Amino acid sequence: MKDTKTINRRKFLSSGTAAAATVAALGFSAPAVIASPKQKIKWKMQTHWPTGNWYYDPIFNGLARRIEEATNGELVIETHQPNSIVSTGDVLRGVRRGTLDGALIYPAYWVGNIPAAGHLNGNFGTWDSLEEMQFFMHDMGALDIIREAYATRGIYQVGPISNGGTAIYSNKRLETPKDFEGFKVRSNGSSAQVFEKMGAAPVSISGGELYQALQTGVVDGAHWGGVSAGWGMNLQEVNKYIIQPNLASHQNSEVFVSLKSWNKLGSDFKKVIEDAVLATHLEAAGMFMMRDLQRMQEFKTKYNGEIVQMNSDAVAMLRSKSLEVVDEISNRDPEYSGRIGALLREFMELTGKV
Repeated sequence: MKDTKTINRRKFLSSGTAAAATVAALGFSAPAVIASPKQKIKWKMQTHWPTGNWYYDPIFNGLARRIEEATNGELVIETHQPNSIVSTGDVLRGVRRGTLDGALIYPAYWVGNIPAAGHLNGNFGTWDSLEEMQFFMHDMGALDIIREAYATRGIYQVGPISNGGTAIYSNKRLETPKDFEGFKVRSNGSSAQVFEKMGAAPVSISGGELYQALQTGVVDGAHWGGVSAGWGMNLQEVNKYIIQPNLASHQNSEVFVSLKSWNKLGSDFKKVIEDAVLATHLEAAGMFMMRDLQRMQEFKTKYNGEIVQMNSDAVAMLRSKSLEVVDEISNRDPEYSGRIGALLREFMELTGKV
């Protein structure tokens, strides 16, 4: 639903944010600015989502519209398609250098540079619902630590944008732990590390090459967000199976901006942007969930596909291997990932998953 309510930016002046305090504590924040200047500000933001996908306009362009309306047209977000200004793999550097002001992008691209980004993306077999994800990120404080890690790279991490669950489209049945052995899967980041531990063979393939890779058997399967996200890439046309349950109930893209651009804003616009990202995140979760259910029905009726359920042993292995990867990343990056990993272990105990 389009939010057409005009927000008075001065209403936000009395409420500070924990995120701003975190960045300030790290020494990356400019002196606090209460109100943004009354002049039009124009930002350039790029995404990794192909323009033809159904979610490009309602989510990416929708976020830009929401921010522009909430600031009475004083902050305009120019949205740019993949590789239009910088290559997708160079987006983080492009934002840090000021070529872009920000991005709606996928955290897995930066795990080599910012290991904590993997936690923002989401870990297989951990949270089971949007509420659990919000609890972990916001109430337990995982997002604050992630913001600290991004700030060391000159980036302000605004927050996640839900991509729905992580579903596998596959030409191979995956029911038992043994079925994962030698499974050639398009994956990246910490997700690829989990697959490798399960005996699979992860392959890094760009979105533009994925359809052909599946069609020609270069890979046996792939995950591109949830069922409906993969549908937007036409994966239903070149796969026989959709594997359930989702590897993660929710995975996330992210919105981040350069600290230089962020610090030029007043507290009013910062609050508007954070609220707009959170609202878009929650709205996107509902969009993906509804379409995932619809597309699975269509996969069976129109494409003669099959929904394959992993058995309990496969699910248990997925969770175990995922936590192994979390611990390894924690050991490599104790200052940030280590703290988040400890929170995740606490979360898993609180929710009775371990």
